[in-house]
Amino acid sequence: MHAIEFDADLIARMSQNGPRYTSYPTADRFTDAFRAPDYASAATRLKPGGRALSLYVHIPFCQSLCYYCACNKIITTNREKAVIYLGYLKREIDMQAALFAGKGRVEQLHFGGGTPTYLSDEQMGDLLDYMRARFDFAPDTTGEYSIEIDPRTVDPERIRSLRRQGFNRLSLGVQDFDDDVQRAVNRIQPEAMTVDAITAAREAGFRSISIDLIYGLPLQNTRTMTSTLDKVVAAAPDRISVYNYAHMPQMFKSQKLIRDEDLPDAPTKLAMLGLCIERLTAAGYVYIGMDHFARPDDELARAQRDGTLHRNFQGYSTHADTDMVSCGVSAISAVDGTYAQNEKSLEAYYARIDKGELPVARGLAMNEDDFLRRDVIQQLMCDFALDTRALGERRGIDFGEYFAPELPKLETMAQDGLLDLDAQGIRVTPKGRLLIRNICMVFDKYFGKPRAIPLTRMQYSRTI
Repeated sequence: MHAIEFDADLIARMSQNGPRYTSYPTADRFTDAFRAPDYASAATRLKPGGRALSLYVHIPFCQSLCYYCACNKIITTNREKAVIYLGYLKREIDMQAALFAGKGRVEQLHFGGGTPTYLSDEQMGDLLDYMRARFDFAPDTTGEYSIEIDPRTVDPERIRSLRRQGFNRLSLGVQDFDDDVQRAVNRIQPEAMTVDAITAAREAGFRSISIDLIYGLPLQNTRTMTSTLDKVVAAAPDRISVYNYAHMPQMFKSQKLIRDEDLPDAPTKLAMLGLCIERLTAAGYVYIGMDHFARPDDELARAQRDGTLHRNFQGYSTHADTDMVSCGVSAISAVDGTYAQNEKSLEAYYARIDKGELPVARGLAMNEDDFLRRDVIQQLMCDFALDTRALGERRGIDFGEYFAPELPKLETMAQDGLLDLDAQGIRVTPKGRLLIRNICMVFDKYFGKPRAIPLTRMQYSRTI
């Protein structure tokens, strides 16, 4: 179990824009030189019965606009658009299933968006049946099958249906329970609606329930955050994510609807973060890393204790040794040392599928240095420690020589109290754990160099 120490002065001084490291190299390093044939080649290299598969399905539609949202979504009340999308999505699933036939069993499935529960109950059931007919899924007792829901789009019967359809993990967007904050971001979601969804999920037999919160939204302050945290702790979800709101209206048009004068200032944001950490850890939650907390008996907390925690495009995960196959507009796959992102607009996505092609728009094939640095970053993000001798033996390098350019920066961070550094390795201190992204950035050889994706299209959030 990792202790965490909140040092407001250190955080204020060290916080900067930086990657979240759901992948390394990061998505802004993908290029359009990597195309569908490269992805297909990676899939053919997989051995039958080898690594398990993780499936991701992106449903981009939302019925209403949340002003803060930075996801790839389409706001529409025209349900016919979902019908058309599902037709193309099934065609992509057919192509993906043919590539991975006999390669591995699906042990993890995640539906994200947008709002996956924008789909009707019948549409969701039909889509899942379609996927099961084409992929080999592990049984419910061992597979991790999760879906993000908007409590405003479901009732208890729909939640029971999702469980019958095979989902066993549920993630609910809450953001904040305060009425004024909800109005300011155009997401009116009464507390009772969220509590009813959690109660229904428990009664339906979901193995894990997760809640998402955001700090830094308009009209938030320590008083509103205290009230929200009281209600969250009372609801007792298994996992809680507390995200820093990144206000980037130059990139996300909907954020222009948020008034700058309503946003909390930097000291207030830091105070809210400190409050979240204090309140959640006092309630018995374990700090997993970055913005994630979990109950001590949750699989994430157990995986961290066992040294088997992993990080991928869905955040922290207990399924480390998998290839990720992602379907839908903008979805990113990670297969045999490659990353492949689908077309980001519906028009381009549909056009590629109409040509009989996988809709891969860009990606990247990792080199040996990428693998090594990904290994380092993964271990630091998940374990808050790195055994440099073991890494050197495993990778056939002398850590001190290979990372000689990085050592001065690490030594400075050690002097600042973020980490301990010696011949045995790197150990992130309780004070440095909130700044783990800063530490990992030291090992990112691409950081600060010209991007494949221009800054106007891809921008990092603040590390805290």
